[in-house]
Amino acid sequence: MYKCVSLLLLLMGRGVLSQEVEVCSKTVINSCSDCIRSGAYCTWCKQLNFTKPGEQEAARCDTRAQLEERGCMGNDIISPMNTLTVTKNTALSTNAFVKDEPTQLRPQEVNLKLRPGLPRTFKLDFRRVEGYPVDLYYLMDLSYSMEDDLRSIKTLGNELFKALQGITKQGRIGFGSFVDKTVLPFTNTNPEKLKKPCEEKELFCQPAFGYRHVLSMTENKADFNREVDKQRISGNLDSPEGTLDAIMQAAVCGDRIGWRNSSTRLIVLTTDDGFHMAGDGKLAGILEPNDERCYMDKQLYTKSNDMDYPSVGQVASQLEKNNIQPIFAVTKNMENVYRELSRMIPKSEVGVLSEDSKNVVELIQAAYNRLSSKVTVTHDALPDNVRVTYTPLCPGGGPAGDKGVCDNVIVGELVSFNVTVTADECIDRERSFLIGPLGIKDKLKVSLSTRCECECDDPKEENHKDCDRKGKVNCGMCSCNAGFVGQKCECAIGEKDESSLRAACRKDNGTECEGRGDCVCGICQCYAQQGGSTYYGTHCECENESCEKFQNKLCGGNGKCRCKICECNPEYEGTACQCKKSDEQCRTPSGSVCSGRGTCQCNQCKCIEGYQRPYCLTCPACQTPCITKGKCIECLGFQTGPFSKNCSQTCKSINEFEMVETLPPGKPCDVRDVENCRVFFIIKQLDGEDNYFAQILKTRECPELPNIYAIIGGSIAGVALIGLLILLIIKAILYMRDVKEFRRFENEQKKGKWMPVSDICYFIENHHFGPDSLLPFYVLFSLCVF
Repeated sequence: MYKCVSLLLLLMGRGVLSQEVEVCSKTVINSCSDCIRSGAYCTWCKQLNFTKPGEQEAARCDTRAQLEERGCMGNDIISPMNTLTVTKNTALSTNAFVKDEPTQLRPQEVNLKLRPGLPRTFKLDFRRVEGYPVDLYYLMDLSYSMEDDLRSIKTLGNELFKALQGITKQGRIGFGSFVDKTVLPFTNTNPEKLKKPCEEKELFCQPAFGYRHVLSMTENKADFNREVDKQRISGNLDSPEGTLDAIMQAAVCGDRIGWRNSSTRLIVLTTDDGFHMAGDGKLAGILEPNDERCYMDKQLYTKSNDMDYPSVGQVASQLEKNNIQPIFAVTKNMENVYRELSRMIPKSEVGVLSEDSKNVVELIQAAYNRLSSKVTVTHDALPDNVRVTYTPLCPGGGPAGDKGVCDNVIVGELVSFNVTVTADECIDRERSFLIGPLGIKDKLKVSLSTRCECECDDPKEENHKDCDRKGKVNCGMCSCNAGFVGQKCECAIGEKDESSLRAACRKDNGTECEGRGDCVCGICQCYAQQGGSTYYGTHCECENESCEKFQNKLCGGNGKCRCKICECNPEYEGTACQCKKSDEQCRTPSGSVCSGRGTCQCNQCKCIEGYQRPYCLTCPACQTPCITKGKCIECLGFQTGPFSKNCSQTCKSINEFEMVETLPPGKPCDVRDVENCRVFFIIKQLDGEDNYFAQILKTRECPELPNIYAIIGGSIAGVALIGLLILLIIKAILYMRDVKEFRRFENEQKKGKWMPVSDICYFIENHHFGPDSLLPFYVLFSLCVF
């Protein structure tokens, strides 16, 4: 046993057991091309007379080992292989000081012809040359909070150039600035505020703007210092800035910025705030999405207020497409935000600015060193059904993946990657894609095509003897002349075409003869099975060896298999004839089989849907007959309701019913009839699916009618009482007012002197008493008394 384990470990160590097993998973094979397309390890035997009589031509398709084992000679096996042709392979440069552009990647062009599913691996070399040109674009946030940072950068121009010279002798610097879109709610659109968006105390403030390109790439230190010194602070309303707008324009406006074709391109972005992204423009009513194109006029981004901010994905795509590596120099409070952004933008770095940005030069140097020491190889958009993986051949390079990464690479060091390309399916025409390090212009162009056709080198004879002199040989098969079909062109089809003959051999447009025979002149000739029997049927669809088994016996040994279905002996039943015929366990106490709501199979009830075993008595999911039979109960018992005109026909399901004085104990069903009376009944299901017996209570429970006379009399009495109360209230109000008038009169009489009767009469005539007032009579009465 120990020897076996040792041998197994030895084989695994040598890779013997880890090799991929060659398998040919054949599908529908009608030609050599079909075979080659069906799997990476499928091969075709073009040997004449290789197939046996009655054997399909698909037998020519298998793995090389299987075909050789069956007697196909090696020269007759067709198996297209992958080919790689290097069409451009310029040697790598050692430094950037060469006549032509320096070469950092090898090879530069390859042509691949791949067998679908079969991978091809080749080696890719990269070496960063010494003194490679660098273009650095300084992109600065000029919102009001960056005022001290602007003062610092104005004094750091010389140090920036000095640091760049330390990296390369061919360095250039450009400058751009940004704030935000000049529309609400991003910027105050008051005309005065647009001209001066800063605080009132600020003397030097430029008008609001989105993105401005200030200085194209230059080697002149004085030009840089002069243009930066002209810059003034600006302002906006909200905290996020139009950062992505500025990066997008700097990336796509290459001619304006002055990016060189052969250079390391850097954007150094300095800011102390976050950024707006796609969708934020809707806050200002800007609905047009960013189209990733350049819109620069007089150094300003002209579509700032017309086009939405770009998405992070759009920015990342354009930076990668234009080989630009961003360095985000941000304040401490924004570090986490821009680190998250950096994860979504390949080949980018983040550094933390000091409060006044005086450390920006050291920050750029450190970020550049990190970027340049990391080589990440990947590809652009791949053709459909093509995969590429990279295996770094450097220390700590890691496993194969969709990117190859080598860290801590120094200038002049050679690093290599194994590139594996696989085409999963055939490609209709030659396609190409690019492979190369991120942030580097040098790319490898891969031209790719697939090998899906056979090159068989057939005999030139038109009417070959192996084709009955009625066709020619094509990859070992007969390609018959017009009017003839068949494996050896033996069938004359006359006026019919071959497709109609072959269609007659297909069942429901399926495979010819179900893949179990040959279609000869429109008739299936079925193959023999391994057990000795043959397939049969019009389309070879039948065979007698695959029926269901019971106790490892075909049809349980109690029947015969006929075209995949068991025909049971008279005393047996079941799909595998596994049961003796009996209904003993299916009978209810009343003697019915499965209550008339199912069939007895294998001495068990198979109930209709909803009913439960063992006897199909109950149906928990069915609607209760108390509801479904309510209208029939009304119709049968009291001849009312919607079924009353055709009761006997509509309510056949209630086989029997009786009217009773009292119902048996238990909770009865009840329904409301057309007269709103409650009808009580008990209903029981008899044998069968829709068969019931009902007992109906003779007496209905009807609501009492209201006393119309009492209602009318009460209403009249109520109205009269209310009227009387209203009259009494009015009378009381009038009486109270008269009492008040009389008391006022008495008070005036006590205060004044007596006047003659004539004067009293004058007073009564001219004093405004109410129409119902009794005061004049009280006065006259007083005079009579005194």
